[in-house]
Amino acid sequence: MSLFKARDWWSTILGEKEEFDQGCLCVADVDNSGQDKIIVGSYMGYLRIFNPHPVKPGDGVQAEDLLLEVQLREPILQVEVGKFVSGTEGLHLAVLHCRKLCVYAVSETLGNVEHGNQYQIKLMYEHHLQRTACNMTYGPFGGVKGRDLICIQSMDGMLMLFEQESYAFGRFLPGFLLPGPLTYSSRTDSFITVSSSRQVESYKYQVLAFATDADGRQETAQQKLSSGKKLVVDWVLNIGEQALDICIVSFNQAVSSVFVLGERNLFCLKDNGQIRFMKKLDYSPSCFIPYCSVKEGTINTLVGNHSKMLYVYQDITLKWATQLPHVPVSVKVAKLQDLKGVIITLSDDGHLQCSYLGTDPSLFQAPRVDSKEINYEEFNAEMKKLQKIIKEATVTQDILPQSEKHRDLIVTAEVSPDLDAESQAIDSEVKAEVVPSVTVKVTIQSRVTAQKPYLAVCVQAPLAVTCDQFIFNDLEPGSSETVVLSVFLKGNFPPSELEGNCVFSCNAPTDDSMCSFTLGIPKIAQCKFRLPLRLICFPAQPSKSANHKLTIDTNKPPINFLTIFPDFADPSEDDQANVLGFQFLTGSKITLLASKTSQRYRIQSDQLEDLWLITKELTHRLEEHFKKQNCKDFSCTFSGSIPLQEYFELIDQHFELRLNAEKFQELLSERAIQFRAIERRLLTRFKDKTPAPLQHLDTLLEGTFREVIALADAAEENQANMFQAFTKLKSATHLVIMLISLWQKLNADQVAIMEATFLPLAEDTQELGWEETVDSAISFLLRTCLSKSSKEQALSLSSQLSMPKDTSRLKKNISLFCDRLAKGGRLSLSTDTSTQQATAVPGGCATIPESDLEEGTVVPGSTAVFTNHKPTAKQKS
Repeated sequence: MSLFKARDWWSTILGEKEEFDQGCLCVADVDNSGQDKIIVGSYMGYLRIFNPHPVKPGDGVQAEDLLLEVQLREPILQVEVGKFVSGTEGLHLAVLHCRKLCVYAVSETLGNVEHGNQYQIKLMYEHHLQRTACNMTYGPFGGVKGRDLICIQSMDGMLMLFEQESYAFGRFLPGFLLPGPLTYSSRTDSFITVSSSRQVESYKYQVLAFATDADGRQETAQQKLSSGKKLVVDWVLNIGEQALDICIVSFNQAVSSVFVLGERNLFCLKDNGQIRFMKKLDYSPSCFIPYCSVKEGTINTLVGNHSKMLYVYQDITLKWATQLPHVPVSVKVAKLQDLKGVIITLSDDGHLQCSYLGTDPSLFQAPRVDSKEINYEEFNAEMKKLQKIIKEATVTQDILPQSEKHRDLIVTAEVSPDLDAESQAIDSEVKAEVVPSVTVKVTIQSRVTAQKPYLAVCVQAPLAVTCDQFIFNDLEPGSSETVVLSVFLKGNFPPSELEGNCVFSCNAPTDDSMCSFTLGIPKIAQCKFRLPLRLICFPAQPSKSANHKLTIDTNKPPINFLTIFPDFADPSEDDQANVLGFQFLTGSKITLLASKTSQRYRIQSDQLEDLWLITKELTHRLEEHFKKQNCKDFSCTFSGSIPLQEYFELIDQHFELRLNAEKFQELLSERAIQFRAIERRLLTRFKDKTPAPLQHLDTLLEGTFREVIALADAAEENQANMFQAFTKLKSATHLVIMLISLWQKLNADQVAIMEATFLPLAEDTQELGWEETVDSAISFLLRTCLSKSSKEQALSLSSQLSMPKDTSRLKKNISLFCDRLAKGGRLSLSTDTSTQQATAVPGGCATIPESDLEEGTVVPGSTAVFTNHKPTAKQKS
């Protein structure tokens, strides 16, 4: 129909296979910077904010055009911008989900160097809806000044009104069947919608406020007789068709009007519901937007249809028709980059376009034919040169960048082989006579100028350092700095790891960083160091009996403990060649035994978590010993049973402390509310000019204060116990991972997957705890690489983590995880299930009976003996 096309000023495609609708597009100054931004939300839950600034008209989206992209995990039905936060008149973003209303603040953070500014959203508040939402509108309901209120229409016809951070009331619309478009008129302080009866209906805000409360759809006789008025419509207009959208127009030079877009007609109504004019449409419209006209007394309207056309009307007169590349479901008019009248359209499949109306011709001019002959010899020489460059680039094995090969910053940490002669431990809670410490020497070498250098030394609690932060003066190229610190055991329980980490950060100057306000490019270097076992334990008398025992098999004869544990074994005592005792500073004892007749080692202790550090130290020292002897085929295996029941007891202990923390938090909140209420009562009494008796309010205040202090002390003690339980749980988890890896002979990548699954958190909090995180990770593995069928892979996981009611599901999943591994499952992040299955290990999880240990009593009077374990008849089969 039209010879003219909408001139493309800027466009982009949003996501892949995402869906959008009428309320998903909004244009406003959402970050209060003075410039309009384009806000788009999708049914897939993605929220995007654009600030287009093409170099020339028709340019596609640039990286800097997208200010923010975040996934909100729930479908976005509508986005609006208004004064939604109390205490400020700044604009905020309201996002409507199916069962939730969220209000965000969009802010800009200045970036360093060339990285640009960063935008982020902060949740100011949210309302969880009891009913499924359809759409919303906002405005200064009741004539309030300086703020906007929000009204949400549910799918069952209830109007829910929110006064910013609080819920005001809800009212059901009479005769409701299906929801229609909803808008608010500030001129008449009324809500306008189109009902299923194909009538435009207007309801005054005051009538809604004083009507009977909507506690349910059905009112009893008692409710009808109670206070409150029946909801009465202000005016009704029968338009005879369903409406697609409603807009309120109130420009300075135009009369306030209500525009209603029907399925075949465009209506313009007065504030009292009378028709000003109507336009019959000979097409099926999809969206519309009224905007200010240059002619006084008239209003322009943009109407899009399903034939990819956009029409411009001045009242009822068609002024322009233009072709669009898509069917618009939403259209806006905005001012972008000082360009007025930019038309923004959005299609249902995510085609977002900014265009303008014009008649710029798209002329094609045939290029002039170049009759110059081709020089094939010159082309062949250039081709050979390029091929040589490509070959050299692919042959080189140096895949690291040059800056990594010759590093600008080098951090090294050297741990002293001996403990400090005089302990440097400070404020240690360990009850031992002497708490040892070890010196760590950290050296920093810089090949470039380092501005604002900073060094942080981290060790896992209960370990501590004498000083964990160092700030230096600016380092010149080729200079170095050295610091010395000591590490010691501060808490009265063993750590889960004997490792530390040094992180050095600075700013490297750039060419334009001579200015005082330029920070330079951030650079980071780090290194790890390993602490000695003597830091947390000392030699002790071996124990004859223990509650927990582990047997590690090797493929080499047992090594004398005097050789691999020279810092613990006494050369003058011959019995320490095959048995060795350890005692932690906290009091726990561990015994290490080597078989005289078989290639086995046994570790035993009364606590499961105490076995971890000694077992790790044993395997590490054995590997180092055989590595020095150039023995490359040494390996350790485990053929016993995985101690899952003892592991589950530690999980239950940790989870019980988390439940106690939740109870303490609730009780503290209740007592704090009570304390503040008593304070208000007392303050009122004290301010009264005529003194009144306190009625024992002071006694009640003192008692409540003591309860708050007692609960806070109990919560603090529970927090300390929970941290100790979490450390024990991490130690036991490390042990279980090691035993499973030795049992199933897992490679380094598979062990890394297990560590990421079972040890995802460095710290345990009430908001995100170990139990729910590990349960989600194991469930993912059971539905992917360890799945038994395609039906399990099709099951979807919960996208929201929350604290479980108990640990039964977690323990069941861990048992199922070990069972799948025993039956041949293999850990992999690949989605190809055909490559993830392997043959099962025969008898992989059999227990070594004590009766099979023939000879080699190591500890006098002890029943712990070793032998070669022979498979039973059932295992042979």
